[in-house]
Amino acid sequence: MLKEERQQTILSEVELHNRILLTDIAETLDVSIDTVRRDVKELDAEKKLRKVHGGAISLGFTTNSARNQNIYALAQKRIIAQKAATMLKDGGVVFIDGGTTCLELAQLIPENIELTCFTISLPVAMELSNKPNVTVIMVGGQIAKEAQIAIGANTIHNLAEIRVDFSFIGTGYVDAMYGLTEFDWDIVQIKKAVIKASKKTVLLSISEKLNSQHRYKTCDINTINTMITELDSDNVLLSPFKNHDIKIL
Repeated sequence: MLKEERQQTILSEVELHNRILLTDIAETLDVSIDTVRRDVKELDAEKKLRKVHGGAISLGFTTNSARNQNIYALAQKRIIAQKAATMLKDGGVVFIDGGTTCLELAQLIPENIELTCFTISLPVAMELSNKPNVTVIMVGGQIAKEAQIAIGANTIHNLAEIRVDFSFIGTGYVDAMYGLTEFDWDIVQIKKAVIKASKKTVLLSISEKLNSQHRYKTCDINTINTMITELDSDNVLLSPFKNHDIKIL
């Protein structure tokens, strides 16, 4: 495989999943980790991604700007956010996860709706703070600098003290058989705590993530009450998920 092809594969994986591990990409490309490390270093120098210890993250994932346009599949994520926003009710208590799709949801919350919103995400909290009728509660803990979210034991403890009507969460990988998975063990523990704190859990995921999986499991697919993608609910790609007790929007 040519270097240009390798680097395009790396960029595609980073854009889709926000974060990647060098070991995973090396295995996918069937090359050495040193080769992948050099490719990632070059892409970082070209400002196409950001190199971090053991991997890389997308520029759209790391931005501090709530209005960043350098977000992969932004149009699709906005469709998902629009669908999710229809589930919000006056006086509701919700949790909004970190990640670019959840940030789009935070931006789309109508200014006239009264909500209490919990979040572990610094960008989401900042966006919600602009909503005059939204009470924002930041669930504290150690901040993961790349993802700009709270993680760790203190965050999990704080989540155990709350109960929300809906949680809107993202995922790195989702499959009808294997459920929701991630490559980061700490993130899995946070998402498990969020699901426990929720009466109903809503998954926001672009369709490109369907039928993908990684090493650490967050939950079975039927633990999710509603799954929202940018696709029409009758799209054939969603058929495997309709065999489970899950609402598709």
